[in-house]
Amino acid sequence: MPKAMVCRVADVPENTLKECEAEGGLKLVVANAGGEFVAFQAMCPHQDVPLCEGLFDGQTLTCHMHLWQWDVKSGAPQGIAEAPLQRYPLVREGDALYLSGQPSALDVGELFSGLDSALLEKLVGLAKRETHPAGTRLYGKGDPADDFYVLDSGRVEFQIGRDPAGFMLKKGEIFGWAALLESHPQRIASARVIEDAVLLRINGKQALALLESDPRSGYLTMRRLAGLIARFFVVAGAK
Repeated sequence: MPKAMVCRVADVPENTLKECEAEGGLKLVVANAGGEFVAFQAMCPHQDVPLCEGLFDGQTLTCHMHLWQWDVKSGAPQGIAEAPLQRYPLVREGDALYLSGQPSALDVGELFSGLDSALLEKLVGLAKRETHPAGTRLYGKGDPADDFYVLDSGRVEFQIGRDPAGFMLKKGEIFGWAALLESHPQRIASARVIEDAVLLRINGKQALALLESDPRSGYLTMRRLAGLIARFFVVAGAK
C-alpha cells in the first residue's frame, strides 16, 4: 500500500500543532513534540471539538473546551480525560511526513489502546474478521453473549435501554461487551449494521484468559470497560 503524504516538515515548527488532510482525505493533527512528529485524530473524543485549537506545550495537549488532556507522544489520557487519542504512525522522508500505515481497530479503540504489544498481537490472533452488509442484525437482547465485536469500518448502531435512538459507533469502538462479563451470559442490548461494515469478532472467554495472563493489562482493560459501560448507561438514561 503506498504511503499517504500528510504535510511538509516545515509546516509544523517545533512545539506546535497543525491540522492536516492526508492524501485520501483523512483529517488529523500533527504535533512537533521537541522535534518528534506525531499524528492523532483531528477531533476531541469528548465532544468533537477541533484539537488543533487546543493548547500545546510541547508534551501535553489540552482541549480548550472542557480541558481534557493527553500526552501527545503516547496518546494516553491525563487528568479528567476519559479516552485516549487515536494515533497514526508517521514516517519522515526528506522534507515530508507520510502515514506509514493504518492502525488496526484494536490499536485505535479505547479498551485496548496502549496495552503491551505482545498481548495485542495475541488478541489480534483471536479476532475473526467479518464483513456484514447494511441491515444485518448482529444480535438482540437475550441472545447468547459469547463474542464481542470491534468496529473496523462502516457504521453500526448499538442500542441499549428503552429509548429507540441508539448510539452510532466509530472505528475501534467495542460492543457486545457482555461477553467480557462472566455473570452476563446473555445480551443486554442490540446491534445492527447501518452501513456495510467490517468487524473483528473475538470470543470473550478466550480474551479474558489472555488478560488474566497479564495482570497489569487485564486490570487496565477491565477498569476501562467499567467506565465504558457506565457512560453508555448514563447517556441512555438521560435520553
